[in-house]
Amino acid sequence: MPTSTFVSPASSPDAPSTDVANAEVRARQVSAPPSAIGRLVTGLIIIGPGIALGVGIPFLWGNVIHFRDVLVAVVLYVITGYGISVGYHRLFTHRSFRANRVLKIVLASAGSLAVEGSVIGWVATHRHHHVRSDQPGDPHSPWVHDRGAGNRVGGFLHAHVRWLFRHGGSPPQRYASDLLRDRDLVTISKLFPIFALASFALPFGVGFLLTHSYVDALRTMLWAGLVRMLLLHHVTWSINSVCHMFGRRPFPSGDRSTNVASLALVSLGESFHNFHHADPSSARHGALPGQIDASAALIRAFERLGWAADVRWPSPEVLATATSRD
Repeated sequence: MPTSTFVSPASSPDAPSTDVANAEVRARQVSAPPSAIGRLVTGLIIIGPGIALGVGIPFLWGNVIHFRDVLVAVVLYVITGYGISVGYHRLFTHRSFRANRVLKIVLASAGSLAVEGSVIGWVATHRHHHVRSDQPGDPHSPWVHDRGAGNRVGGFLHAHVRWLFRHGGSPPQRYASDLLRDRDLVTISKLFPIFALASFALPFGVGFLLTHSYVDALRTMLWAGLVRMLLLHHVTWSINSVCHMFGRRPFPSGDRSTNVASLALVSLGESFHNFHHADPSSARHGALPGQIDASAALIRAFERLGWAADVRWPSPEVLATATSRD
């Protein structure tokens, strides 16, 4: 990769301008609900893999899974997981580091293969979340939706998945105007449907190349496409739900975000969510001793290779506010 040209953030790394944030506080509103077509597409993405799994396993009964299916699934899970954590989240949303153009494009493409939405749409929603975290206007807080006597289950379900059917998207012009000025990211966002199809075509193609069998290729697509996507989606959604309701809160963050160490490996370090909300621009979320943050390790490797620069590591001032060391 070339190392001489780095992507510079065009605006604040974490959120819209102060005027926009103040306007959001005054308005206290979220975007309009998604259209019927939008809800249908969302439902197909969320429910479709489960239906396909239920149909596919009987179809492949007696030859349900092979080691190569697991291997391809793990590889694609790691690639797309890093695309979300390192790319969508730490680079594009919070500008935790600068990346050269090739790395920027690779990370945006890998995140798009996760089928969690276009990079610009994802970033806009997540910045919106940080502006109103666990307050009215937060798109997916478990604490400000479905409230009622003991109705934590409703709040959990909203934060985990139901918000996708209720939130019509956060305006990119308000929350991601810097990305709208990046031609590469605009192009990749427009190509999101192609990336979504490629997320299933890739494991099918790999399966066919390895076996020369359409049935085996379909099986690989089932596990390394549908199941892999379903697992990563639930891990991502768990950051919104589990990591705002359960776990430890060693850092004051102004909201109810938590650290959940048991999700650290599968989330590639994203589940140290309390520290993330205390220091959003930090490239490392697992900031305390013994906390495993695979995404931070990858960013460190990019930095040493010269592919990333100006990495923002944890603030000593924020670390000093920890009320516990776990």
